[in-house]
Formats: sequence, C-alpha cells, structure tokens
Amino acid sequence: MRVGYYQFAPAFGEVSRNLDTIVETLDQADADLIVLPELCASGYQFVSQQEVLALSEPVPDGPTTQRLIDLAKRRRMVIVAGLPERAGAACYNSAVVVGPSGFIGCYRKTHLFFEETVFFAPGDTGFQVWDIGSAKIGVMICFDWYYPEAARTLALKGADILCHPSNLVLPDCPDSMPVRCRENRVFAVTSNRIGIEARGGKDPLTFIGNSEIVAPCGAILHRAPRDQQELHVVEIDPAEARNKALTPYNDLLRDRRESLYR
Repeated sequence: MRVGYYQFAPAFGEVSRNLDTIVETLDQADADLIVLPELCASGYQFVSQQEVLALSEPVPDGPTTQRLIDLAKRRRMVIVAGLPERAGAACYNSAVVVGPSGFIGCYRKTHLFFEETVFFAPGDTGFQVWDIGSAKIGVMICFDWYYPEAARTLALKGADILCHPSNLVLPDCPDSMPVRCRENRVFAVTSNRIGIEARGGKDPLTFIGNSEIVAPCGAILHRAPRDQQELHVVEIDPAEARNKALTPYNDLLRDRRESLYR
C-alpha cells in the first residue's frame, strides 16, 4: 500500500486557489492514501466568528469535499483532508475521508487548541475507524496527538494507520508521534503545513512542517523539511500493524488491565 502526505502553505481564505494547488499536485501522485493538512483549503488564523462562518462548509455537499471526491475518484485514491465544517449554527474543525466510491466519513476534532476554542465547537463524533479495503484507517487532528487516549482509542477500534491532518506550531509532535505508534503498534501519517500567518494584529503563527510517516515500531520512514513544500509517498504493509505481540508472552492490547486504569 502506498501512503503519503502533501505538505504546503495554504493562502488564507483562498479556498479555490488552494484546492487548485491540491488537485494539481495530487494529480501527479501515485498513492492509495494521501493525508492533507488541517484546514488545508481555508487557512488557520481566523480573526472573527464571521470569518469562520464564511469559510465553513457543509459536509459532504460543500465545495472542498466535492472537489476532493472528484479527485479521489479520478485518481483511485483515499484522501483525508482538514476543513472548517458548518452544521446548522455550529462550526467544527473537521476532517473528511473520501475515496474512489465517494464520501466515506467525517471526524470532528476532539481536543481544540488555543483560539480554536473560541471559534469552533468541540467535536462530537468520537474517534472513528473506516475500512478502506487495504487497511483500516483512523483520523485524529493536530492537538489530538497530545492526548494518548486518542491514538489508543483508534488502535483499540482496529486502526492500522492513524491519519493526522495538522497545523502544528508547537515543536514536540514530530518526535512524539513515534511514541504513539510504538505504544499502539500502528502506522501514522502526519500531514502538517508550512508558512506563517499573522492576521488582524495577532502574533504570527509559524507552522513547523516536519510532516512524517511513522512505522509501528516507531521508526520514522520519512520526515519532511520544516519549511519546504513536499509531496511524499512510501510503500508500507498495513499487516505489520495487526501483530500486537511483543514477546511470546506479551500482547500489547490483550494484556491491558483496564479495570486498574480508572
């Protein structure tokens, strides 16, 4: 299975332009699964609730999801992409999963970071896993990585690959995701963005790049530069994530003693 990410710098508010960039780039990708960054077509640093409302879209009928569905069908790939979702009066920091058959699902970010807590409602979908045929994938968004329960829940639900759209500004995640993979014996694809946003007189946000693909043993199969656009795909065997045996006597998930954890 060929999995990868596209790391780039979206222009804030330029949804059509950013989608053109994504489609043009992924049309050249030979991949079964591609992960795009958090809020990949809208940009990240909102200055008002009006901006959030204006840029949020219904799922799956909004323009971002529909263009990604068209791309996924044409290229016969699964795409996981972050976007601001509008559902009634609420807006969510969400990620959609689309594939050759169309819309697959949507995850709403559980753990909101910084000013996201002002602009978005806390996610209410819970952590979900989808069977895409060659693998089972689970989705978490950016700051979710800080909570071990996120990756563990997805592993317990059978995920082989953690798809992790991100807009990382804190420096710790790239070196922490190998721990999340090792402690759950899963693959992970973290797709971060690059660039700087400084809007409305706010302090600049500098995104750290360093998108990466990590193996169940914790090995970093590839890591992107901090400040360069990059599309990268590697070949993996998802079956490696299904063997949770650590020794002939120890199984990572079977040996959990959940009754003692609360």
